[in-house]
Amino acid sequence: MWDPEPGRLNTASYGVPPEPAFEALQDALAEWRRGATGWDKWDRSTGRARDAFARLVGVASDDVAVGASASQVLAPVAASLPPGSRVLVPDIEQTSNLFPWLVHDLDVRTVPPADLPGAIDERTDAVAFSLVQSATGEVADAGAVVAAARAHGALVVADATQAVGWLPVDAAPFDVLAVSAYKWLMCPRGTAFCYVSPAVRDRIRPIAANWYAGDGDASYGPPLRLAEDARRFDIAAPWFSYVAAAPTLELLLEIGVGAIHEHDLRMADRFRAGLGMPSGDSAIVTVTRAGAAERLAEAGVRASVRKGAVRLAFHLYTTEADVDTAVAALS
Repeated sequence: MWDPEPGRLNTASYGVPPEPAFEALQDALAEWRRGATGWDKWDRSTGRARDAFARLVGVASDDVAVGASASQVLAPVAASLPPGSRVLVPDIEQTSNLFPWLVHDLDVRTVPPADLPGAIDERTDAVAFSLVQSATGEVADAGAVVAAARAHGALVVADATQAVGWLPVDAAPFDVLAVSAYKWLMCPRGTAFCYVSPAVRDRIRPIAANWYAGDGDASYGPPLRLAEDARRFDIAAPWFSYVAAAPTLELLLEIGVGAIHEHDLRMADRFRAGLGMPSGDSAIVTVTRAGAAERLAEAGVRASVRKGAVRLAFHLYTTEADVDTAVAALS
């Protein structure tokens, strides 16, 4: 189903699509070029993708909004907090889950990821954090964060972009969970999902209200009539991105995240062992050896550099040969 060039260890930057998704996208582009069909055919893929994502994270599809990026789906959440609200964020958080808060008149405080649960107190109005840190691959103690937030009545917002697709994730404990789907979910750029708990739905203002978020036929004229469920936070979905997203997510359900999780960690630990590192709990591994990026590139291994370290990401299309090539390059 996947055919990446050898040495592709960079899923934390973007994922490689499976063959059914690529073929579905080519078919849709050919139809677009000829004007052979109506857009509603392509748009049906959005509903399929929404349903598949909801199943991946264990929630009802009515509680999932669709969008184009994590920052975009988080924007209404940040905009709905009263001015001066205190928001707690890890100090190395990727800015897609930082700038949406900083752009408003909010009291944004940062702490090291490991200190996040202990830093939540009665003054905290919201806590926003990544389940897996983009720069380091550190897996958050999400249970401790949620427990501390619940004890103090704080809103819990999770960015699961670097988690969903390889790490089993249950979205239900969070108030909001956002995912850009072009990484571990291997969908095209321009696909994102957001779980919005029914308990907080009415606290969030749908600032990007549009016809696609409407209840029934909302194409023309007043009054405002938005969907009662999380679709009120939808944007008009980019058709072709979702045409490819639907078969990708359905294939992931067929394979099972549990099996992917086991494979990804096995490949990551094979790499760690090859370099004399202890085993870990993340599919993302960072290396700070001098010249590591250049040596990997010379060996044909594609990785990223984040905060001065080489970041390698191991996913379901990673082979033992890919891992061994990277180990040899760095040994």
